[in-house]
Amino acid sequence: MKIFNSMHNAIETVQPLIENEISMYVCGPTVYNDPHIGNARPIIVFDTLRRTLEASGYRVKFVSNYTDVDDKIIQKAKELGVAEKEVSERFIAAYDQVRKNLNAQMPQACPKVTETMDAIIAFIDLLVQKNHAYVVDGDVYFRVGSVSEYGALSNQQITDLMVGARIDENTKKANPLDFTLWKKTDEGIQWDSPWSRGRPGWHTECVVMINDRFAGHLIDIHGGGMDLKFPHHENEIAQSRAAYDTAIANYWVHNGMVNIDGEKMSKSLGNVVWAKDLIEKIGANPMRWMMLSTHYRAPLNISDESVENAQKECAKVLNTLKQAYIRLARGDVAIIGDVAADVDAAFMTAMQDDLNTPNAFAAVFEATKRLNASLRQREFLAAEVVSYVLALEKMLDILGIRYERVSLNAEDRRMFADWEQAKQAKDYDTADAYRAQLAQRGLL
Repeated sequence: MKIFNSMHNAIETVQPLIENEISMYVCGPTVYNDPHIGNARPIIVFDTLRRTLEASGYRVKFVSNYTDVDDKIIQKAKELGVAEKEVSERFIAAYDQVRKNLNAQMPQACPKVTETMDAIIAFIDLLVQKNHAYVVDGDVYFRVGSVSEYGALSNQQITDLMVGARIDENTKKANPLDFTLWKKTDEGIQWDSPWSRGRPGWHTECVVMINDRFAGHLIDIHGGGMDLKFPHHENEIAQSRAAYDTAIANYWVHNGMVNIDGEKMSKSLGNVVWAKDLIEKIGANPMRWMMLSTHYRAPLNISDESVENAQKECAKVLNTLKQAYIRLARGDVAIIGDVAADVDAAFMTAMQDDLNTPNAFAAVFEATKRLNASLRQREFLAAEVVSYVLALEKMLDILGIRYERVSLNAEDRRMFADWEQAKQAKDYDTADAYRAQLAQRGLL
């Protein structure tokens, strides 16, 4: 398996810390609103990466967090006149529902900030004790200059960052690049700490959750959207280097951003598309299809054309598969045997090459083409049809596309037999009537 490592800006062969096992952590959402389609992309991308790794023989431990402590959650709670926990739990449920509707597997663990507070406070205290953090009036800041490798992930130098740093009104910081680990506050949800009553900054939680959920201080893969590379992931690495002398993960994987009709999605432009709305409008299969039709590292542009293409392509593959199921059922042929090796190999080669889904889709289309050809042959070669069916099913499983095998009841079988008999007797009116009934049943 090869994957693009953002830390080295290169495609690298994955060499797991433990043989045949992959530890993977993906930054989850701040839960103050319904998930939009930008949130849906990492759900789909990292679910597909997980499926590909598992199909390649790895056992995957997948963890993704929920940020349920944030100023935006506090503001939303004020707007709605409810407790912050009610806000966060509502939108965690909404996010989980979108994940389910997108046919994405749930992570083995979904830790929350509110459930990890003791460990977060202990971690910040460790950084203070090691002089990588300092306390000013109850606030705690990370000392960026104490880590020499700062900027490696985003390929930036501290001197360049200093030049570009905006003037910060917070004069408590020793350095404008230093970031908040603990914020003293009397607003919103708070906890007692050695420094003040307050709550943690955003950048610390993932480091602590990784240490809490995985053995040791280093995992294989850390993922998230491209927008998290700097400063969030850079700051995570800095804290981990300061505390444990590790970069948290050996492979950093980032998916590209989502545009709407060529424009960046934003509230100010009024073009935010909620994931649940698009799933309801076009269906989960076309949504995954569209999201995966573009390479995960590239920007994804969503338009009427891209939606229509995804719907057509997905329907073509699934309809062909459906006709194969019906033909095999009519002949009482069990779907067991060997997968079509050549198309399967082409698909897996593409998926193991940094999730090259555009090339993988080419293998899907080739298998669909061959299956169509097999179904149209005068002599029905059941073993050949089965091999292409199994190949397509395997590909769709890895892509997370749902399909349902079709079975025939006694009435269906009788109707097919009567239809064939009418055609052989050249009783076309009767044959057309049976055909219409079969079509109405969704069998043609």
